[in-house]
Order: sequence, then C-alpha cells, then structure tokens
Amino acid sequence: MSSPTDAPTDRPAPSPVADAAGVAAVVYNPIKVDLDAIKRAVATAEAEAGWGETLWFETSKEDPGQGVAKQALDAGATVVIAAGGDGTVRAVAEVVHGSDAALALLPSGTGNLLARNLNLTLDNLEHSINTAFTGTDRRIDIARIEIRHDDDSVSKHAFLVMAGLGLDAKMLASTNDELKARIGWLAYVGAIITALRDKNQLRMKYSLDGGSTKSVRAHTMIVGNTGLLTANVLLLPEAVIDDGQFEIVMLRPEGFLSWVQILVKVLWENGVLRRTPIGRRMMSKEVDALNYVKGREIVVKLNHPEEIELDGDGFGTATAFKARVDAGGLRVRVPQA
Repeated sequence: MSSPTDAPTDRPAPSPVADAAGVAAVVYNPIKVDLDAIKRAVATAEAEAGWGETLWFETSKEDPGQGVAKQALDAGATVVIAAGGDGTVRAVAEVVHGSDAALALLPSGTGNLLARNLNLTLDNLEHSINTAFTGTDRRIDIARIEIRHDDDSVSKHAFLVMAGLGLDAKMLASTNDELKARIGWLAYVGAIITALRDKNQLRMKYSLDGGSTKSVRAHTMIVGNTGLLTANVLLLPEAVIDDGQFEIVMLRPEGFLSWVQILVKVLWENGVLRRTPIGRRMMSKEVDALNYVKGREIVVKLNHPEEIELDGDGFGTATAFKARVDAGGLRVRVPQA
C-alpha cells in the first residue's frame, strides 16, 4: 500500500454560490427515489435559478454511481446531486472529490448518515433541491482507504461517514436487502442479534499517524469521519467532519456487564448528557470496554480476514487497510444561512 501523508490545512469559510448560471446533474438510484417528483422539483428550481438544462444519470447494480458521476462531470456539471442512500452518496463523492464541482444531497435511503451529520433536511424534497441550486458550498473531509483483501488484491475507495470491522460489518453482511427495502432500519435488528452471538474477536495491530504499532483484541473497530448514527445515536462524540482527523473507537466487551457499560456510555452519556454543560459534568470517565483514539491516518493489519464495511456497504473481507483523511477534500452544497 502507498503511504500518503496529507495533513489538515486551513480552509476558507463557506461562501455563497456565484450568481452565474451553472449546470446540475442528478445521479439517482431508481430503486430509492420517486423520479417524477424529483424532475418536477428540479424543473422549478432550475428555472428560478436561471441554470442550464439539468442532466440525468441512473445508477445500476454494475455502476452504483462512480461511472455515471464521471459522465456528469465530463458533460460539464457544476453540481452533482446524489439522489439515493448512503451507498449512492459515497460512490458519487468518490468521483466528485477533487473536482471543481460540488456534491448536493437528496436523501433517499435508510440511514442518510452524511445528511444527518450535516444537519440537512431529510424529508423535504423541494428544500433539498433548492439547496442544490441556491445553497452554499461547505468544504468537508473525505476519507481515502486502501483495503488489502484475502486474495492479496488491493482496492481503493472513499468514505464519508465510517469504516467498520466486527459487529457492524457482520450485521450488514447478515441483513436481508429485500427486508431492508420494505421496513428500513428495523431489518437490522435480526442481523444485530446474529452478529452479537458471534464470539470471534478481532486480533490486529494498528498504528496512528506513523507512530508505534500497537496490538489489540476487540469485538469491533469503527473509523469515523462523522459520529452520528440513525435514531440520534452519537457513537463518536468527538468526530468532526471538517477537522482533518478521524475518531476511532474499539469495542472490547468482556461479557454482559461490559455491553451494558457500552450502551450507557453511547446512548445515555453521549446521546443525552453530553449535549448540555450540566450533563457533561455528570459524565463518567472512559470505560475499559470502549476505547477512543484520534488521528489523521491509521494502518491496520489483521491476524485473519474480517468483513469490512464503508458507509453501510459491505466491501468483502480484509486482511489489512490504510485509511487517511483528505482534509477539506470535498465541497458539499448546504443551505445558505
């Protein structure tokens, strides 16, 4: 694997989009969206903004977004609207990253985690579309990852929210996609129970920012660019989407009481107490079952292949990976103040 050493850089404050006409492209997952409704909203916003005719690109199983996003950029799109779930957003961002175009979000999935962490509207089509045409560009971090698989091949990807080994990756691998499409996040319940029954531990070595190598056993490792999950669960309380760093958590439960400690820490302390000054003074110290670290780059080597996920999608098994933060590497369209 290569050894990128990008460090955080100073970034300008968000600035309003120029008045000059642009061209939008919509990259949409046909399974996730009401295309007719989107086209009506886009036609209205496009006319009011005085922009050119919007371009339309459909994702597929073979091309979840990268190929059509490149087509959109080649066709001159200045804003690429990702209409779909977290997987569509991740795939489009992987291509828009580093270009002159901005990414706009039309949340249409189960988690919509990037939109949640940016505090964007989740269920207002017109508002999301208007933001794409008239909003402000905000620079956020994007993570780059190289995964070495059990056949010794290396694949390169981007992610915006989290990469995970252990519980969440196994949960996703056990989730029925058809059931997920029908009932949303409730489809994960059975998969979570299955994953919790798995007694296998991650055995790995990791290093942060080129530092010393540490050996650890853990049930789960999450590398987070953001920290908020669905149901307002704050898993990574110090993960900030534009600070040039990951927050990484390792879950190391040693039985039922350890799981209780984890749930209290994540659901009660992170989710409730941390939100007020008085509550923060009431918080306990870190617990042994839940270890947090921070860094710009992490290298992980596993003793045996493990399932890995990026932004809620499985990416097979990994024997090692290297992830780094590209600070301010992606422009995302957000509402003007």
